Amino acid sequence: MANQARETRVFSGIQPSGGLTLGNYLGALKRFVALQDSGTESIYCIVDLHAITVWQEPSELRLATRQAAAGFIAAGIDPDRSILFNQSQVHSHAELAWLFNCVARMGWLGRMTQFKDKAGKNRENASVGLFAYPALMAADILVYHATHVPVGEDQKQHLELTREIAGKFNHDYGVDFFPIIEPVIEGAATRIMSLRDGKVKMSKSDRSDMSRINLTDDADAIAKKIRRARTDAQPLPGTLDGLDGRPEARNLINIYAALDEREPQGVAAEFAGRLFSEFKPRLADLAVAKLEPVTSEMNRLMEDQAEIDRILGDGAGKAAELAEPILADAYDIAGMIRSRR
Repeated sequence: MANQARETRVFSGIQPSGGLTLGNYLGALKRFVALQDSGTESIYCIVDLHAITVWQEPSELRLATRQAAAGFIAAGIDPDRSILFNQSQVHSHAELAWLFNCVARMGWLGRMTQFKDKAGKNRENASVGLFAYPALMAADILVYHATHVPVGEDQKQHLELTREIAGKFNHDYGVDFFPIIEPVIEGAATRIMSLRDGKVKMSKSDRSDMSRINLTDDADAIAKKIRRARTDAQPLPGTLDGLDGRPEARNLINIYAALDEREPQGVAAEFAGRLFSEFKPRLADLAVAKLEPVTSEMNRLMEDQAEIDRILGDGAGKAAELAEPILADAYDIAGMIRSRR
């Protein structure tokens, strides 16, 4: 059986549908880099199999996958210190997902809020993959015996399902094989909201490009989007309690704090009594200063897409070396004969 020692191993992934946004950078990439730099064994995946649960134009999917890889590297992920790859190159993800499809219950998947949101009223026309992808997400994590997963608040339900699947597999087969993973949710920017609606998460799938800051935006675009971000006419309060009922104001304070690596309360205190006409230019300058180097490096990396493909291929090889023995053990536990030479 695979080594049962539960050493800390982090896994997380980002979909390559659309481009990376400020929300991805602050809510995920910066934390990925911090975990890498702390010496934690880290596996980061561009989950292209998840992307096709809704239609993707193949050429656009390939481009988005390479851009996501460039974003990871530009943000500070070092392929020599972390494993970086695209999911479809490691077949163990899809194979373990089938075992988990047979472990997970229909009722568990039916209660997932993201399926309800994405499928909408026309659920009968949604793909089976959109319904079943939480089992694939569980496989993404557990095929590496990952112990911790850095995620935003909106992904907690999927991690709870992963814990249920791991627990049921272990219980059904009488083993202590899959770890019960722990979410890593921390910081002011675990959930960056839309610039147009402070109650909705910033999303690369939002129809309005003004709702988000893309990592491919230039300085002028960033400044314009922050200048036009929805706010209110009231001055900024000196405490976070004063932001209750003001989601757009709270979102911009959180963004400033995360970019400046400070606590939101300190930002609120600094700008207490000021209007957004004073605050937004400061936020725009900060955002440009922090994001412009990332964007420039992404653009440089995208000039050599063959090198990006090489990096992803090397990472997939490293990932497969970890995943395949764990998948083989899972097959053995489930009673599969594997005698092919």
